Amino acid sequence: MTTFEIEPGRLFIGGQWREAADGARTEVVDPSRGAVVTTVAEAGAADVDAAVRAAREAYDDGSWSGLSGRERGRVLQRIADLIRENADDIARLESLDVGKPITLAHAVDVTNAANDYEHFAALAHSLHGSHRDTPMNALAYTRREPLGVVAAITPFNFPLILAGSKIAPALAAGNTVVHKPADETPLSALYMAGLFRYAGVPDGVVNVVTGTGPVAGEALLRHNGVDKIAFTGSTAVGRHAASVAGENLKPVTMELGGNAAHIVFEDADLEQAVGAIIKAFVFNSGQFCMGGPRLLVARSVYSTLLGILEQAVPGVPLGDPRQPETVVGPMAGEKHLKKVEEYVELARKEGGRIVCGGERLDLDGGYYYKPTVIADLPNDSRVIQEEIFGPVLTVQPFDSEDEAVRLANSTPYGLASGVQTSNLARAHRVADRLQAGIVWINDWAMLDPAVPFGGVKDSGFGREYGPEALASYTKVKSVVVSLG
Repeated sequence: MTTFEIEPGRLFIGGQWREAADGARTEVVDPSRGAVVTTVAEAGAADVDAAVRAAREAYDDGSWSGLSGRERGRVLQRIADLIRENADDIARLESLDVGKPITLAHAVDVTNAANDYEHFAALAHSLHGSHRDTPMNALAYTRREPLGVVAAITPFNFPLILAGSKIAPALAAGNTVVHKPADETPLSALYMAGLFRYAGVPDGVVNVVTGTGPVAGEALLRHNGVDKIAFTGSTAVGRHAASVAGENLKPVTMELGGNAAHIVFEDADLEQAVGAIIKAFVFNSGQFCMGGPRLLVARSVYSTLLGILEQAVPGVPLGDPRQPETVVGPMAGEKHLKKVEEYVELARKEGGRIVCGGERLDLDGGYYYKPTVIADLPNDSRVIQEEIFGPVLTVQPFDSEDEAVRLANSTPYGLASGVQTSNLARAHRVADRLQAGIVWINDWAMLDPAVPFGGVKDSGFGREYGPEALASYTKVKSVVVSLG
């Protein structure tokens, strides 16, 4: 039921659809068939400069930053309403672009994106400073003010959700935005640009530049007109982005890679645990930075749980993402599929036992890989220590709570983790010891815009969602008025 203008092949700058300055274009591929579905403009440095200038002009003219939080909140609520009204269109687009099963794209991606804008619509009302009591003969207070122009750089795996987790709080705080989506999955970003305009976001407040990371992304990172960088992506690229931001003394939010441990103690409800375990490593074909690809199991139930997984995992519906019964779709691109194949082959060389899966699924020319469970690898294996980013689960036994925590904390990452236990004291005790930004107890991926998430160690810093995210898009100004 789309009623607003969309030009999916062009850049969106200053409220206008335009071609790249040099006319360059790039292909967008349907990963379920390996076929080109459209082309989009490939922005260069000149296009990025135009987008940042448009964002700066929109910020300086006060058409957005000058509104009250309540007024901005009304527009954000309208965005949430429009996402819900156009849910079918958006879900189909996200499914086509990323290879997400249509049912999950609707229930997870679209629903969470709408909730995100709705949540920050409410928080926009709550931006306030405070009075500070001092011994001076003065009135001292603080103000929360927007930062200015925000560069939002997002990855391929959750284009809609991870754009909203940055754009929604940035807009709620009064900033303007230049969004650079992943070059592989730009379609929902362009769709949302038209939706923003229809919702009442003034021209220039949100700009979208599609293109590659080395060209468009790099130009955006280094642009002097950007006041904050919000980045989600790999740890390697995140290190580079953070170093560039550091050179220019810009605040950053970095949500980077993950390799979460999922701990199953002997007192866990195994039936409940199995559902969470499978969800944690096959959701979004394993392309989930907060997925659970490392399973740590108490030795007393290790063989039993492996046997259950051997029977259950092959039964998870894998195939055409357009079919409503599909749970696992294709990988988002051929390079991601090849990376998974390389890690599984490495596991074989390192003595790993393939419990199930371990091979491609040949279907319609798409990039499918069967959900794979691997046992008998040493903890120092690269397959365990590194982020695979695919539907692969490694399983390791442990003999004590201390060993479980040590294994869980043994990788460079610290984004998410999980615990399966019926012992409430143990759940809290272990959660306290895990080096992760979020810990789930007896389930996985329980996410809500009210609950902040982000990483420690090589998984980044800063938080998305919640009032913590909103605060990160503001600066504090102190005002002291002499009463002498």
